[in-house]
Amino acid sequence: MAAAPIYLASASPRRRELLAQIGVRHEVRPVDLDESRLPGERPSDYVQRLALAKAEAAWQRFAAAENRPVLAADTAVVLDDKVLGKPRDRQDGFAMLQLLSGRTHEVLTAVALRDARGIDSRLNGSRVTFRALRPGEIEAYWHTGEPADKAGAYAVQGYAAVFIERLEGSFSAVMGLPLFETAELLERAGVHAWEPRPFARTSAIAETGCQESPA
Repeated sequence: MAAAPIYLASASPRRRELLAQIGVRHEVRPVDLDESRLPGERPSDYVQRLALAKAEAAWQRFAAAENRPVLAADTAVVLDDKVLGKPRDRQDGFAMLQLLSGRTHEVLTAVALRDARGIDSRLNGSRVTFRALRPGEIEAYWHTGEPADKAGAYAVQGYAAVFIERLEGSFSAVMGLPLFETAELLERAGVHAWEPRPFARTSAIAETGCQESPA
C-alpha cells in the first residue's frame, strides 16, 4: 500500500475522523510541546503559535527527509479572554461547564501545514451558545467520561450537543479541525480532498432498472 500523502501532527481521534470525512489519507505523528500560554498572549495568537510549532516540530522530526507535508492544529475554548483547556480533574471540568452555562463563548481553531516550500496557517473563530445547565446534568455529563480530554470540558459532536442552543461558524472547527481552511491549505500543497465525479445518469438508470418516458 502506498504511503499516506500527509502526516497529522496530532493524536486526536476527532481530527483523524474529520480528515477521513473529506477523504484525506494520513499517518499520525503527534509531537509533545510545552503548551503553556505566554504572559499577555492573545488567545488567537496562542492557538496559531501552537499549531505552527506542532507542524514545524513534526516536519523536522519525521517528514523533511520524506518531503511529506505535515498538518497540525490547535483548539482553544475562550470565555472573557480566559482559555479553557482540557480539565485537570472533575472539579476543574465542573467549573468550566458552570462558566459556559447560559453564555456564549468563542472557539478558536488554528490549522497549519508545513511542507518543503515553507509553512502556512489559517485561523477559524466560531461562537457557541450554551443553554443554562443544571448542576445535576453537569455531574451526569462528567460521569460519561466525554469531557475529560476535551478543551472546555465538552464535545460538540457528543452528548454536549443537547446543551448547545446556537452555533455560529464551523462545526468541524469546534470539533477540532476547520475543514474549509484545511482543504485550502492541502490544495496549496498539492494534496486533494475528495474528488467530485460527474453524475453517471445513464448508469444510475441502468442500475435501478428505470427508464425515462419520452418527452
